[in-house]
Amino acid sequence: MTMPKHESYTVRIEGVTRHLPLFAVSPQLRIAVFNLLGDTEITIAAARGLAKRLAKTQADVLVTAEAKSIPLAYHLAVEMSKPYVVLRKEYKPYMGSALSVETLSITTGKPQTLYLDEKDQNLLRGKKVIVVDDVISTGSTLQGMRLLMDKAGAHIVAEAAVFTEGERAQWGHIIALGHLPLFTGDEKKERPKKAVKKKTSAKPSAAAAG
Repeated sequence: MTMPKHESYTVRIEGVTRHLPLFAVSPQLRIAVFNLLGDTEITIAAARGLAKRLAKTQADVLVTAEAKSIPLAYHLAVEMSKPYVVLRKEYKPYMGSALSVETLSITTGKPQTLYLDEKDQNLLRGKKVIVVDDVISTGSTLQGMRLLMDKAGAHIVAEAAVFTEGERAQWGHIIALGHLPLFTGDEKKERPKKAVKKKTSAKPSAAAAG
């Protein structure tokens, strides 16, 4: 995959390299956007890497929230031979007496609601679950998933993500393949370079290189 013609941050997962574009979420803050959708190679690599780290975790079901982490949860479920449940962001009539909690999106800054389908409540009740996300940043979605698992009577045995983001120390308990820094107006150590001139000076994320 060729380098993009804009500022980026380079990561490597299980030997697969990607250059993540930087997206401004405020005048003084940018984040490296990691988007699995449509990228089969990196999704499979991430699932393979997480499966290795979760190999000794005793769990019955994987749980994720839509939408970007759905392909990750699917491939991870295949790797681990487990069923998976997707928490929805919009209620549909066929979901019956769905459970719900409200969270806050880091990309939009707006509240969003997570729903657990009635049929999935039966699958999760009394089970050990692994909560999965693509990137854990503010922890808002993670907290929403925790609350829904508690309401459903499920027990979380592990929380996993491809990347954590922001304050690294805050996410020491998360099973992750790497960490994404936040890019502020005065940051110097990990300031990205324009790819059209030369390769980015930022080092690859500390993800497994396979």
